[in-house]
Amino acid sequence: MSELREFRIATFNLFNLVLPEVRYYGSRRYKPDEFIRKRDWLAAQLARMNAEIVGFQEVFHHEALKQVIDVNGLYPGATILTNERFEADTGQPLPANGLVTRFPVVESSVVTNFPDAAKVSYDGLPVPVTEFSRPVLRAKLRLTDTLELLVLVAHLKSKRPMIDEEREDKSDPVVQALGRARSLIRRAAEAVALRAVLVESLRETRLPVVVLGDMNDSVSAVTSEIMAGAPPWRFLPREQKEAIWDVLLYNVKDIQARRSYVDVYFTHIFNGHYDALDHILVSEEWVRENPDHVGQVVNVRVYNDHIVDETLALDDVPNWQSDHGQVVAEIRLRRPRAPIPPPTPA
Repeated sequence: MSELREFRIATFNLFNLVLPEVRYYGSRRYKPDEFIRKRDWLAAQLARMNAEIVGFQEVFHHEALKQVIDVNGLYPGATILTNERFEADTGQPLPANGLVTRFPVVESSVVTNFPDAAKVSYDGLPVPVTEFSRPVLRAKLRLTDTLELLVLVAHLKSKRPMIDEEREDKSDPVVQALGRARSLIRRAAEAVALRAVLVESLRETRLPVVVLGDMNDSVSAVTSEIMAGAPPWRFLPREQKEAIWDVLLYNVKDIQARRSYVDVYFTHIFNGHYDALDHILVSEEWVRENPDHVGQVVNVRVYNDHIVDETLALDDVPNWQSDHGQVVAEIRLRRPRAPIPPPTPA
């Protein structure tokens, strides 16, 4: 393998990538010309991003993603992974995660069920959420002859209220509040389960880890902190801090904020609120402050100029675009230090 100095990694919510004339979410479907327009827009956006690794959300068909990649033309011979799935009763496709990578894939798997240790309960009563609403895609990649990377692609439960419209009045504000609370409970349970999966991969290992996805919450939200972990208290003994750092994840948004005076990081707009829902999280191996880092995040870009603020603009978000911004992080590998030459004899 040729020497690798830098690479880009990205997350991309595709906003319902479904093959044409296939019904999804009830009666929705793309006409052939709509699908082609969406395929071409997504391919052009991928070309702008030009990332070696891209995690996708809302992939309904593997073939649809393959067409986007083929039209893009920048990924010849790349590996495309998806955890394509369908409704048992209707056969309609369901949203799934995907990954395209120019690096060799060592192994891959799909995580559907929560680890037993991560099943949430309260006062002895179990929360009836035991699997991810969109299973997590997990892949180990070979970056160089001596360096591998573990990538997880996730899409946690949205803030959309969970309401039983056959039994509940969705116009009732209390029912709406209950629906949002149910969504929050599910998202929190998924964050705990993802944290458990991550800790197992992070603890006492030098394998770098990156998490890509639409987490449907801001960087400072409780669910985001559950997933990433909390930094150690500054007065803890060093050995206790190191144990916490070992399983901590860092959001590239925060890393970029420490390097730049300008913060225009938003990936979604809803009711006039500009928020960051799409995140890239990295383990300590990619953080410069770690003396043993193998590389570092040197730049983060958010492609969000296509997002529409519907409270100000007259136009709607077209279904052939994405309603999310895309996040791209550039990582630079650390050069091995040259050995110190012996002193020259006098």
